[in-house]
Amino acid sequence: MDKMVQKPNYVEELLEILRSSLAADELQDQISDYHESDIADAFEQLTEEERRRLYPLLGPEWIAEIFTYIEDPDEYLKELDLGQAAQVLSYMDSDDAVDVLDELDDTTQEKLVGMMDEESSHDIKMLQSYEDDEVGSLMTTNFIVIHENLTIRQAMRELIRQAGENDNISTVYVIDKNDQFYGAIDLKDLIIAREKDALEDIISTSYPYVTDHEKIDDCIEQIKDYAEDSIPVLTEDKQLIGVITAQDLVEVVDDAMGEDYAKLAGLTAEEDLEETTTESMKKRLPWLVILLFLGLAVSTVVGIFETVVAVLPIVMCFQSLILDMAGNVGTQSLAVTIRVLMDENLTAGEKVGLVFKEMKVGFFNGLFLGIMAFIFIGLYIWLLKGNPVVHAFVISGCVGFSLMAAMVISSLVGTLIPMFFHKIKIDPAVASGPLITTVNDLVAVVIYYGLVWILLIHFLHMV
Repeated sequence: MDKMVQKPNYVEELLEILRSSLAADELQDQISDYHESDIADAFEQLTEEERRRLYPLLGPEWIAEIFTYIEDPDEYLKELDLGQAAQVLSYMDSDDAVDVLDELDDTTQEKLVGMMDEESSHDIKMLQSYEDDEVGSLMTTNFIVIHENLTIRQAMRELIRQAGENDNISTVYVIDKNDQFYGAIDLKDLIIAREKDALEDIISTSYPYVTDHEKIDDCIEQIKDYAEDSIPVLTEDKQLIGVITAQDLVEVVDDAMGEDYAKLAGLTAEEDLEETTTESMKKRLPWLVILLFLGLAVSTVVGIFETVVAVLPIVMCFQSLILDMAGNVGTQSLAVTIRVLMDENLTAGEKVGLVFKEMKVGFFNGLFLGIMAFIFIGLYIWLLKGNPVVHAFVISGCVGFSLMAAMVISSLVGTLIPMFFHKIKIDPAVASGPLITTVNDLVAVVIYYGLVWILLIHFLHMV
């Protein structure tokens, strides 16, 4: 049997190198063979004293690369004096630098930005001028741009010159004589182009773009559809001011999914392991208070049917079955509906079609499970509880029919509630799982005990 190939432990190797007494040149030479992500993992395992020794040996440019891969770089930035910190931020991509600065207090931010070089300071102030939900806040100024009147040779020279400061080179952006966006060139096309070819022939003039004040949520699907490494960001007068990279997009989608997951769980915001107990309580309490009152409503309804339980106590055994299935079905419909509502071009007819589809799915699933409940609950009441066979299957029939009805209505509730939230311009994910489940509990209780009261007690007189 072949032995598994054991992956080398790069972090352990790096820790040994970083803790050595190598000179700056030799240290940089040895760690240059490793990826910055692994260096960052090793860096976080060092003590503060060890890191302080390394800062001058590695230099601000390399420290900037490492900080890009660290989860909370602001904590390590505080280990540097303001001058060193400003240098490190100057070497970071503008969008990454803004993310770090946002974690610092306003006074420190102002001092650091004031100490940075003019170009970096300008880029950071520009990004900070946008609202958090605007495309401009997401972009980076790390890109290559050339004029459309260059020759192939001149374009290559310009690419090489700018690549020293900007490493996002897979797409080369082109502007016209008025400095307006003209198009884009794939790096591969520029490399294989012959010197006598015209630059115009390899420029894609219909290249997709977004504008700086567009809302991120409004254009995220469009950006994903193009599947480009980066998308240019333009001002209203078509000035190229930045790009959105695929990595930026992945981070935004990940953040959005985290927020939606938090909302589906009944939280007001996404939680992490670092926050305090008080902060976690503040995020959870608002929904829990709402659900408490909804739960009281469910309990009140159960209390109304107290006489039903007193007369036919066996029906109480199957209440949790009806409630759980109704809640599960409602949550499934909620998840499907939220996913569909991400398409802003959805027509009214398509929304109606979704409602009927979910009801149809709920009906057929409910019919199947209702028949199973009818058979197995009937056998349970007859054989294990010792009730007459007709009596047993009449009760199980009521349970099975209630289950089917509850599942159909729960599918409807799980679809209509997020649609209503979406209609009034509230994030449909706010129609969270716990809310849908509690509403469906209320519906299921009314259906179940209502049917028992009407069918078994008043109609069949099963007392």
